[in-house]
Amino acid sequence: MAARGLLRFLTCGSVDDGKSTLIGRLLYDSRLIMDDTLATIAKDSRKHGTVGEEIDLALLVDGLEAERQQGITIDVAYRFFATPARSFIVADTPGHEQYTRNMATGASNSDLAIILCDARKGLLTQTRRHSTIASLLGIRHVVLAVNKIDLVGFDQAVFDRIVADYTAFAEGLGFATLVAVPLSARFGDNVTQRSPRMPWYEGPTLLEHLEAVDTEADAASRPFRFPVQWVNRPNQDFRGFSGTIASGRVAVGDRVVVAASGRSSTVARILGPDADQAEASAGEAVTICLADEVDVARGDVLAPPQERPAVTDQFAAHLLWMDEDAMLPGRQYLMRIGNLWTPVSVTSIRHRVDVNTQKQLPARRLDLNEIGFCNLSAAQRVPLDPYAENRQTGAFVLVDRFTNRTAGAGMVAFSLRRATNIHQEEFLVDKAARAALDHQKPLVLWFTGLSGSGKSTIAKLVEQALHREGRHTYTLDGDNLRHGLNRDLGFTDADRVENIRRVGEVAKLFVDAGLIVLCSFISPFRAERRMVRELMGPGEFIEVFVDTPIEECARRDPKGLYAKAMAGTIKNFTGVSSPYEAPEAPELRVATLGLTPAEAAEAVLAHLRGALAR
Repeated sequence: MAARGLLRFLTCGSVDDGKSTLIGRLLYDSRLIMDDTLATIAKDSRKHGTVGEEIDLALLVDGLEAERQQGITIDVAYRFFATPARSFIVADTPGHEQYTRNMATGASNSDLAIILCDARKGLLTQTRRHSTIASLLGIRHVVLAVNKIDLVGFDQAVFDRIVADYTAFAEGLGFATLVAVPLSARFGDNVTQRSPRMPWYEGPTLLEHLEAVDTEADAASRPFRFPVQWVNRPNQDFRGFSGTIASGRVAVGDRVVVAASGRSSTVARILGPDADQAEASAGEAVTICLADEVDVARGDVLAPPQERPAVTDQFAAHLLWMDEDAMLPGRQYLMRIGNLWTPVSVTSIRHRVDVNTQKQLPARRLDLNEIGFCNLSAAQRVPLDPYAENRQTGAFVLVDRFTNRTAGAGMVAFSLRRATNIHQEEFLVDKAARAALDHQKPLVLWFTGLSGSGKSTIAKLVEQALHREGRHTYTLDGDNLRHGLNRDLGFTDADRVENIRRVGEVAKLFVDAGLIVLCSFISPFRAERRMVRELMGPGEFIEVFVDTPIEECARRDPKGLYAKAMAGTIKNFTGVSSPYEAPEAPELRVATLGLTPAEAAEAVLAHLRGALAR
């Protein structure tokens, strides 16, 4: 058999299904473990091993001390090995639900998945979840490894039942090949050598299948995509664009376009690692020089004029949520797609996927490890392809803007070609002209604090004083808007996010009209207050933290809400059963204890007069 190309695969499944042991067995039976390494593993087996006096092969890949102490895989461990027939890179991924994000990382770089399940337990939720994630991440070749078959007496009926269950479950996952192998990773049955204890099994060993399977999707045959990673300009005489070709081929003389702008040029030079070359294809890291002075920046994508990617600011995608903080529609995150970073928000969750049944369920949020199909809106138009057509230009990650944690992994399904006939209208009278008519600087005074802190009272006094001074103002109050614009919203975290999103857009319009806008809202989350701030221009957002201890707010209890919340009759009440994230750096903090409302209002006015004078 002729040697095939490199195969990247991963092992996944539930906890204790034997993933690390299986990889250790592959390495051990292939005689790829050095004597000194084997001696170390033998010594560590006496300390950390789980198989008595035998060598615990799982320790070959469970390298972290925490992994060895707990007997589980936490991080993704990569190992290279080769046989005469093929070279392999294997990713051992964690089975624990807490580390699903690490499994997704391993799957994103793999062409084949070995889904392990314990013959005694059959299919578990994590088995199904990992299979679903593998499918979403573009893996089309799967091995169902029914492990620990020795613990059920090498019973064919057990194997057949598990295979039937998995085949029925995986029917809609789009796998191109699905091969089931009964094996014992601990003892090596059907791993690299055929087992005499299962004469009823006539299929290949696991290694035989890995050596023979053809997973080579011809990336070079797909349309050319070149995400620009770096604008290379060492001097005034040279300007090139460096990156790795995601798909397709390119040659000197080819016409290309910058996908986002549509500007076109011709490839003048292609520089490889050592010298100029006439052409390059998928996977090669090169620098491309164009014949014309075309504006190209990091994050742009070069493509053929006749086969461009979609360029859009709205698209649908599958989303695997990886953060302990739930994904809430309307909240803004940072998206990295290719080499481009841009703010993005989920506008709606079309459905959530039940990983056990593949049913599509309604959802208002996505919690840790949940998978949803969502509509997203980006702050700018971005070039992208459906993930099924191009894994490089169709994959993205979402990052929490405050913690910088990776919050979600996304796979583009399709562009939402909506509102293509709608453009931003420019008016003859602009914000500056409207403000000049009122002889004032338009801005937002954003009062935030707990219910009962005194926000609305202080805002009313501030507006009254500004009106007396001849200022043109308008107040947006939470209770008032919930009687009209936001009457359809409740008080869940998701509804609170949408409530502030709408208020922010309205406040922006009032600022554009030249007004001083007073906004009085609990606005419990920093992310949404930051989102409103970023809607405004420099100096147009003043955050006023009305800082009143919750005990004082409860004592005042002007609407009787705290008593009801503490009695459990009001759900999702900020400060009691829902969190409040106090501002970290507000423009003004008003500590109300010891102050009358008039004194608090005067503190706000003094700060505002200083801002208006600048």
